[in-house]
Amino acid sequence: MARRTRSASLENRTQRLKLTTRKKPYTALIAPGMFLAYRRNTGAGTWSVKCNGWLKRFALADDHEDANGVSVMTYWHALEHAKKLARAGEGSSEQPISVSEAVNAYETDLEARDGRKYNATQLRLHLTDALKGKAVALLTERELRDWRAGLVKKELKPSSADRIGRSLKAALALAARHDKRITNPAAWKNGLKKLPDSEVARNVILPDQMVAALVGGSYDEDRDFGLLIDVLAETGARESQVFRLTPADLQDHLTVPRLMMPTSRKGKNRKIEYRPLPISPRLAKALRQQATGRAAHAPLFDKMWNLAMLFSPVVERLELGNEVTPYALRHSSIVRQLLKGVPTRVVAAHHDTSVQMIEKNYSRCIIGDPSDALTRATLLDFGTSLPSAVVAPLVRLAS
Repeated sequence: MARRTRSASLENRTQRLKLTTRKKPYTALIAPGMFLAYRRNTGAGTWSVKCNGWLKRFALADDHEDANGVSVMTYWHALEHAKKLARAGEGSSEQPISVSEAVNAYETDLEARDGRKYNATQLRLHLTDALKGKAVALLTERELRDWRAGLVKKELKPSSADRIGRSLKAALALAARHDKRITNPAAWKNGLKKLPDSEVARNVILPDQMVAALVGGSYDEDRDFGLLIDVLAETGARESQVFRLTPADLQDHLTVPRLMMPTSRKGKNRKIEYRPLPISPRLAKALRQQATGRAAHAPLFDKMWNLAMLFSPVVERLELGNEVTPYALRHSSIVRQLLKGVPTRVVAAHHDTSVQMIEKNYSRCIIGDPSDALTRATLLDFGTSLPSAVVAPLVRLAS
């Protein structure tokens, strides 16, 4: 059995508290070029690892409170964590990436892919200082699970906490793809599994007259914003798809105009395809005006960050609930087509989703007059009198 590294001055809190308070840390040699570092502060000291010219702090010392093995550590806890972190960086002079740095890289990646930077900025608001400074290579399943549970404890809806957790998983997975020294993906795969209550669908379905009022109110705010909301309402597309439209995507036929709508980058298939969506001549005319002066392959719309925030004044003026967001226009478009009898496969293709997702999330929305009429047509009519009790023998059908 290998011997553990001993340090008479750092092993217990009594000896550590006798050390002089200073900025320069006290160190214990772990292996050639690797050190466990302890900084003596006025309050609780801190543990760090020093290796190849970089220094990474990872926990408080148990100088004044009992250790929990995560944020507060004994000397022996700190020794094992320092080894893990030093080994993670072995063979490289680069400091292991922290969670905060991983989120920054995730934001940059989203921006490069025309994704929603909001996923990263919103995530950053919910990270604790301790988690921000933690090295990705040292994350544990327990601390990630406890962090997300803390979001729900702060009265965040399980679906919201789960969405923020997915953003963190994406940031950590990106960091792991770029740094092969990160070998603990199970920490976030297991620690940030979907919450049981996060699958409850809360799709907001709006009547046609309310959709029209929201579009009109958006035009009152700003013409470009109104046109964007108009496109979202009429096509049911996601905002990320609409922001990738170019003037060349407008097939401006006088009577049957279409938009060549790019598919989203959701799921495993990152390849963008273009599908023709029918639009009204009214919308085509407005888009033709929008395209004037723009290059054929330039964006048709200037980027607008946090569309829900821009949409909220319109929602408030119409005295609707804050659950009404631009995405409600997509939900309403899907249900409108289903109620009009459009085949589910066509609705799914039109909205860049799958039949399974349509059936899972919207089947309950079409229980009503249209489906009632279809089902009613299949009811047996026995007339005013019931048939006699004589039972005719069944005829066996050939198999």
